[in-house]
Amino acid sequence: MNTYGRFPLELVRGKGVWVWDSQGRRYLDGVAGIAVCTLGHSSPVMRRALNRQLRKLQHVSNLYRIPEQEQLAAWITANSCADAVFFCNSGAEANEGAIKLARKHGHQGRGISSAAGPLILTAQASFHGRTLAAVTATGQPKYHQGFEPMVQGFRYFPYNDTAAFEALLAECEKDGPRVAAVMLEPLQGEGGVNPGDPAFFRRVRELCDQHNILLIFDEVQVGVGRTGRLWGYQKLGVEPDAFTLAKGLGGGFPIGALCVKASADLLRPGEHASTFGGNPMACRAGLTVAEELVRRNLPAHAEAMGALLQQQLNALAARHPELVEGSRGWGLLQGLVLREGGPAAIDVVKAAIEQGLLLVPAGSNVVRFVPPLTIKPRHIRTAVKRLEQALLACQTPTPSAS
Repeated sequence: MNTYGRFPLELVRGKGVWVWDSQGRRYLDGVAGIAVCTLGHSSPVMRRALNRQLRKLQHVSNLYRIPEQEQLAAWITANSCADAVFFCNSGAEANEGAIKLARKHGHQGRGISSAAGPLILTAQASFHGRTLAAVTATGQPKYHQGFEPMVQGFRYFPYNDTAAFEALLAECEKDGPRVAAVMLEPLQGEGGVNPGDPAFFRRVRELCDQHNILLIFDEVQVGVGRTGRLWGYQKLGVEPDAFTLAKGLGGGFPIGALCVKASADLLRPGEHASTFGGNPMACRAGLTVAEELVRRNLPAHAEAMGALLQQQLNALAARHPELVEGSRGWGLLQGLVLREGGPAAIDVVKAAIEQGLLLVPAGSNVVRFVPPLTIKPRHIRTAVKRLEQALLACQTPTPSAS
């Protein structure tokens, strides 16, 4: 189906931070499958682990115990604030599970009537997935157009705006309990690489505690070491009641997870399920990523490489203030903010392809870097040089035909 506005590029092979197209041309990959390929492309350790697993067992079902699933859940809970994990196949599915969890908490934990219905508060410019409830949770009307009516029970407020959040919460609660959960990204990725304000998140946590409201973090893009910490909530100093994972958890193999504290472990047998979720192959991929994150201390590496990338991007902005405002982000999730009136992010991304560099837009005026966590300083310097050439190419008028 024609659901993707694809670039005219056929990628056929990858190694580390490099990919090759069908014509044999090499590209430095600053996209990593959109924050997915944590260990880079065709990682030897990933190849060995998945080959061994395939010789053993690729899929059974959640009718039975799955050792690899239990091991991955044990690793996540040992290394996070979570006490239990539900596995699925994608970030949207993980967020759907979180939405169901929130609604159950609203009815069971807050006594919200079915007639009134529980509310979930999310941020403007957020992105939570493409399924119907997840896209309704997404605070961007452009993703709603053509799919109305949206799922009921969502309200939106400006990200990082404490006063607006407090006002919306008070409005929703004025006639009695209505809000079941607040769902936030610690850093908004697709919405423009907007880092969370710790003071704002602390206040949200405080109000959620006061009202017995679940605080849910969408860590689909920021989790699994990308920010310089294992989990994005660690950058804020605020623990959620539940958080969702996907993308980088499988290093290229589809897997998602809903991770909850014991107090939010509300779903019971028959209330939620997934045929493929947490199967042996997916969890072996997740375990391999987890083991490499620890063995190679990749979160610390991501923090160091992110600092270098941000320094390089700020230097680029200083050289071209007419084109670039600056950069923002955490670790290896960085955004170059383009100046209004200059080239659009999509045009810079297209020009970067011509320079042998893959990037991805985050809204209309932010170019996003989400490379493999294994990237090295020389790759970052090469990427920024190629980005600079792309920016200049966007600025240069195309000669008209004579």
